[in-house]
Amino acid sequence: MGPAEDERYPCAVTAHPPPSRLRLRPMLPRDPGQPHRTASPLELFFDLVFVVAVSIASAQLHHALSHADFLHGITSYAMVFFAIWWAWMNFTWFATSFDTDDWLYRVTTFVQMGGVLVLAAGIPRVFGEGDFTLPVIGYVVMRIAMVGQWLRASRSAGPLRAATRRYALGIVAVQVLWLLFLLVPAGAPQLVAFVVFALIEVSIPVFAEHRHQTPWHPHHVTERYGLFTLIVLGESLLASANAIIEALGEVQALAPLIAISVLTLGVTAALWWIYFWPPHHRAIGTFPRSLGYGYTHYLVFAAAAAFSAGIEVELDVLTGESHLPSVVASFTVTVPIAVFLLAVWWIAIRGNADRVVNAVVPLGAVLVLLDPVLPIPVTLTALILAVVVVVLVLRPPVDRAAQGPGE
Repeated sequence: MGPAEDERYPCAVTAHPPPSRLRLRPMLPRDPGQPHRTASPLELFFDLVFVVAVSIASAQLHHALSHADFLHGITSYAMVFFAIWWAWMNFTWFATSFDTDDWLYRVTTFVQMGGVLVLAAGIPRVFGEGDFTLPVIGYVVMRIAMVGQWLRASRSAGPLRAATRRYALGIVAVQVLWLLFLLVPAGAPQLVAFVVFALIEVSIPVFAEHRHQTPWHPHHVTERYGLFTLIVLGESLLASANAIIEALGEVQALAPLIAISVLTLGVTAALWWIYFWPPHHRAIGTFPRSLGYGYTHYLVFAAAAAFSAGIEVELDVLTGESHLPSVVASFTVTVPIAVFLLAVWWIAIRGNADRVVNAVVPLGAVLVLLDPVLPIPVTLTALILAVVVVVLVLRPPVDRAAQGPGE
């Protein structure tokens, strides 16, 4: 008797068949309703290499902003973070559909991790010299490994075989474009080429799944996004600790440094609270909504990591290592926070909140941009976010699906 199938997804299985003589399991689509589905130890291990990549990207953005290299720094960060985010997201969605956790799946995942480390090693050259060679090589390694996963899945995907092969074909085609990207002259032509190639890259899921969608586990997927959010918020906690370290050697700036450390911890805690307030699994009930959820998380992740870079810029200004005006330095903190709030509100809070919450959260995102008017960095932002959190505590999420007409 074969593995049990989920009635809603005829091709999804609720139990794995026994392994073959090579100790390999067929990559059958996973059951999207499987109870107690959580992130696997392999997925958590996979995330560790992204901690390295995010940390390096954030540090390079910090140095660029501190030296007033805004245009080059921000565009370099946006491009590098796209590669980090897209590679992580593709693995996450593949794993929710076809994770077998046999030895070949693990080895292929390790290859992808190696690609991430190569990409991370090349990030400083992107910021310093505009050289994308190592990041592109690392990215292509990750994506070709992903092609191997999709082709393996196609052998036993049943009705989803065409979708898995379209994924493989689309990824291979775009990797050729990324290799050609290395031949594009630096400057505006390179930026235009990147935008075009990135748009083609993010269109692959639409191309692959326009007829049949691979099954996804809502709780598993949103848990994975939550775990990556913790990674990027962790960069801000590091910035808070750095403020205390700086304070030990800066007697004159002792009070402001201690203050910004405390305020950074408070802001980071508030961002965590806001992100995890809504039930995210409700946000990906359909294929279009799942695309919007995944794509908007680029802004969530990039903004959270950029927030930590902004805190480091504030530290540089307080210790005299940067000559940026204090107002400009404050904007390196408040702009990422505003983007984070608006992105989380749009994808997860908006559909699970009443009118009060749906007014307070976007308003808070706008008001944090007024923070630079105060002499102590992050103070107004911390107060505003504290108010937002209080409102969220007093007004729990609304289950609109459970409400009847007119409620």
